[in-house]
Amino acid sequence: MFLWIVLLATLDGKLSAEEKGALEKGALEKGALEKGAEEKGALETGTPKTGAAKAAPPNILLILADDLGFSDVGCYGGEIETPHLDALARDGLRFTQFYNTTRCWPTRAALLTGYYAQQVRRDKIPGVERRKQARQNWARLLADRLDPLGYRSYHSGKWHLDGKPRRNGFDRSYWLNDHDRFFTPRKHFDDDQKQRPVASDAGYYATTAIADHAIQCLQEHAKRHRGRPFFQYLAFNSPHFPLQALPEDIARYKDTYKEGWEVVRAQRWKRLQELGIVQGNLSAPEPEIGPPYKFPKAIAALGAGEVAFPSPWKDLTEEQQQLQATKLSIHAAMVHCIDRDVGRVLEQIRTMGAFENTLVLFLSDNGASAEIMIRGDGHDPNAPPGSAATYLCLGPGGSTVANTPFRRHKTWVHEGGTSTPLIVHWPAGFSARGELRHNPGHVVDIVPTILELVGQPALGNAKLEPPSPGHSLVPVFAKDGAVKRADIWWYHDGNRAIRVGDWKLVAAGEKGPWELYNLQTDRTETSNLAAKHPDKVRELEAAWQTRLEQIRDLATKN
Repeated sequence: MFLWIVLLATLDGKLSAEEKGALEKGALEKGALEKGAEEKGALETGTPKTGAAKAAPPNILLILADDLGFSDVGCYGGEIETPHLDALARDGLRFTQFYNTTRCWPTRAALLTGYYAQQVRRDKIPGVERRKQARQNWARLLADRLDPLGYRSYHSGKWHLDGKPRRNGFDRSYWLNDHDRFFTPRKHFDDDQKQRPVASDAGYYATTAIADHAIQCLQEHAKRHRGRPFFQYLAFNSPHFPLQALPEDIARYKDTYKEGWEVVRAQRWKRLQELGIVQGNLSAPEPEIGPPYKFPKAIAALGAGEVAFPSPWKDLTEEQQQLQATKLSIHAAMVHCIDRDVGRVLEQIRTMGAFENTLVLFLSDNGASAEIMIRGDGHDPNAPPGSAATYLCLGPGGSTVANTPFRRHKTWVHEGGTSTPLIVHWPAGFSARGELRHNPGHVVDIVPTILELVGQPALGNAKLEPPSPGHSLVPVFAKDGAVKRADIWWYHDGNRAIRVGDWKLVAAGEKGPWELYNLQTDRTETSNLAAKHPDKVRELEAAWQTRLEQIRDLATKN
């Protein structure tokens, strides 16, 4: 009761007589109360509205796509219809130089701990193997850190972390652990309890089922825990292979890609430049770069329409053109479905009166994938493409389109593998609308950002807990370029890179030569400057090695 009286006194000059009466009766909606606090505390200079944040810690909706290309969604230059994500961007921020780790599980470890995956033993480095159940005690997940602050945490979708969701701070969880079936998963868990395999006539589709679970959690939250903030981790397993989508969504894009890879890339590149997201030169396709892992029998089994390299469209047979265009259509359908289901989750948050004070973050775990394989239930070439009986992968041609304007794909640490969209939306938290942020960032920044927003100390203040390589992005919400960092570091499957300022040193494979790029003028990595600046190569190589040794030292300690 004391809190209600204090809030009423604080907002006395901002609330109408009707609202005051509702508050005195204890019936004023939480959303309206937060709005009054926002009006009380907000600054009109573009700075974060810290008054609102102090009055009510933000709800958090963290949305992670799987194998999404940098320019797939509309607000990043894509031709795919994504109106709900576009609306978040229009009323929020888009980061143009945000990075992931280039692979599924390392990104999830970094995203939810605030440390590089190799630091917490979730990706291998020379001398340290990735070990299951080996994350150190101090490497707690975000949900576990939010629990003492009164947050309720919900996980819906892919996990790909060590341990189980309910044992890592989540109050509810739907864990889809079948990465080969969108319509009939065999391995999925409700609150860590294994469920029956889904029957083929159940009307199940993974993306929609994941969103359904999130909505159910939020509905339950509104009924039973309305006075507490929530953290909803919405981890789609789409558009990761196999390319499987709802037939009506595939039909929407059936003619979109018939003009070929080069035409679609050029159209995306034009829009990216018009949006101010990336400037410079469009990288050329690399026709000699195929899938990162070799499955020649799978490629042969997929028939004469499959191609293992991004060859010029004019050089493909009609059958090859047809299959490659169809695969892109299915990929687009999967992204379109993500957007529709994000819209449903957002509508639920609006219904709860919580939308204004919900921090929404949308990003991808890595770039689009050039992989081609057949797993799960195999591939029936006579079944409709994109149906449950088929197992198609985007492949290097389609991935080159999805990652426009960058080079390479998932698993490589060139920009195509590591660059992700990042949309940030929080009406009560900052006044910027529709702005770009060119400040470089990395998924290790997400936990430090949220910890600052909820009033917690930075990582490294607890006993035995090392400092995070991440930085809070809260200052960047107010002003582009507000966060400076020493470097951003990558290592995965022998692929290596480091970014220091605008300089990036990168190599493909353990034995691959170092390449050097100035990302200020050449974000698309088209002009290798290694031969012109050997001193800079040596300087950055030493910095990469120093970081490796620091990470290895931390990973080998108990």
